[in-house]
Amino acid sequence: MEDDPFDFESDVLLATSPVVAPKRKKKVLGLDDLLVDHYKEKNRAAERESKLAKTKRSYNSDDEEDGRVAKLSKYVDECHEKMTQLGDEDEVSHWGLQVFGKQKTPPSFAFSELSSCSLFRLCVDHEVNSLVELSTESGETFFEGLLTNGWLLKFVSKCGEVEKSIAKWTFHLMLYSSKEVLRNAAVDFWCAILSLKNEDESTSINIDWLPSYSELNGALETFGFVFHSPTKDSSDTEMLSGDSEGSEAPQNIRTWIKYIAACSHSRNIHCTFTTSEAEELVVVIICLLLDRQLLGLSVELNECMLALVNFFTDDEWRFSCVQVAKSVASRVPKDMNSLRAVECISAVHGPTKLLRSEIAFRILLGCFDKVEDEEEVVRQLTLINLKDKSCDLFKVYSYLVLTENWFLYNPLLEDNQLLNEMWGLFLRNCSCQINITDSRSYAPKVRSKASYLLQGTTD
Repeated sequence: MEDDPFDFESDVLLATSPVVAPKRKKKVLGLDDLLVDHYKEKNRAAERESKLAKTKRSYNSDDEEDGRVAKLSKYVDECHEKMTQLGDEDEVSHWGLQVFGKQKTPPSFAFSELSSCSLFRLCVDHEVNSLVELSTESGETFFEGLLTNGWLLKFVSKCGEVEKSIAKWTFHLMLYSSKEVLRNAAVDFWCAILSLKNEDESTSINIDWLPSYSELNGALETFGFVFHSPTKDSSDTEMLSGDSEGSEAPQNIRTWIKYIAACSHSRNIHCTFTTSEAEELVVVIICLLLDRQLLGLSVELNECMLALVNFFTDDEWRFSCVQVAKSVASRVPKDMNSLRAVECISAVHGPTKLLRSEIAFRILLGCFDKVEDEEEVVRQLTLINLKDKSCDLFKVYSYLVLTENWFLYNPLLEDNQLLNEMWGLFLRNCSCQINITDSRSYAPKVRSKASYLLQGTTD
């Protein structure tokens, strides 16, 4: 049947029969269409090139920015390095002299006389040995025990006399012994007997032998002290640039210093050196204060200097102070050590203040040619052209410090109107002629130091 619903064959035929697409009319491309396509393609190419150029410009811009940052960073580093160098220049100059060279072999002495001295026999006869439990086979060994335990001082105090053999033996131990306990006990013994008096306090204890100045000087030479002769400039004096063989500070220098102080205190009891020898010892102590190896002995050195200054009477010191100052000025190089030579002196009373002032003046006097008096020294200061780029501002700073100490500790200059006016002029020059932007070494120090001192002169 034609419309049979179960006629599947006809459905299959319908499903598998190809669909015939309608015929499309072919489009004819004209000249206008070709031109439109050409310009569209050209626009697309232009857009691509524009985008590529923008990307390239953006990339190059980043490179340029990185380059500018790198250059700026380089300039900052260079400026920082330059400023660091300028700041470090002020710290290049350090004080410090090497005043000890190679040490010599200590002199050897035989102390056989110790066994035959009366004190040794007295100790044995009174059975002191049983109390201190020391052998009497050797006099030196026996006395070492007495010395370290304090018995020797008790015995000589009781006897009222120090025999020559004992004095020489203890002096040798004090300056040359390698055993710290012995040299310390020996110097304590000498410090005590130099000021010791009899029980009635009427007379001092009798010392059969006292060391001379030449023996004290000989000990310095054994220690390797090489700062005796005057120096013309810093090149003549070996600076502390490194550790050289045999140039260490001697271990016995501490006892030498303590002994010099004890001798100075006991002038009225036992005069062991003259005023001219005491002058040389003051110079030696100042030289020792310039050695950085002896910074640990600063207290002992200052106490010794004070004792030496007090050794002189007022009349003696007026002359001796000038001699000491001249000697120091001729020995100390005109660098940072000249400032240290002045400032290491503790200005605690009139004589030390005068010494500090006089040394500062004598060093200043040596800084200028053909200058002989105080007025001419200050006049030379006012003539310094601080604006000159070749001006050595470290020297100017040194002049400031030295002149400050010279004026501050010399009461006779307070009423000298001319000197004070010129001093004020020099301070104003230092304060006003150096700009705050001045990058020269020591420029900030000179300007600030002068400004501070100028305030004091206007009060």
